[in-house]
Amino acid sequence: MKTVNEVDAFAAAAHAGQVDKIGVPYIEHVRAVAAGLAPFGDHMVMAGLLHDVIEDTDWTAEQLREAGIPDRVVCVVEAVTNQKGVPYEMKVRRIALNRDATLVKIADNAHNSRPDRAAQLPEDKRARLAAKYRSARDVLWTAAGALDVATIINIVNPALLEELRERQAS
Repeated sequence: MKTVNEVDAFAAAAHAGQVDKIGVPYIEHVRAVAAGLAPFGDHMVMAGLLHDVIEDTDWTAEQLREAGIPDRVVCVVEAVTNQKGVPYEMKVRRIALNRDATLVKIADNAHNSRPDRAAQLPEDKRARLAAKYRSARDVLWTAAGALDVATIINIVNPALLEELRERQAS
């Protein structure tokens, strides 16, 4: 079975040359997602590191298994992977049925929602993505416990803690 360090190296190789929406090497995004999942154990860290590998590279679930990635990790990666023709809102509702996938998507959403990252996007894109991510949090945060949400966002995007408090108060 692969170690977290081996999976990190695997993710770095798989995403080599890729950059995110603001031009940062993509591996930084998956590492930030993985960091938010560290309190939940090594399998969750691995899932965070690999959460976009099926969607954004040529790797398949079967190839990941053949490469020694634990089945539990591959199942979570499959659960958070976009499916052709499935609208984002339906994807989020599907993810919310799987606890591990929900936690990965919360960490992904939190990193994508970081104010320092959003500030580098054009205003129209920033507003559209902010609404999309806020809507996803309505579903994801409800599906996960408040403690799990707070644990993740405290690591990945503490700016969301106020939103969490407001939701808990209402």
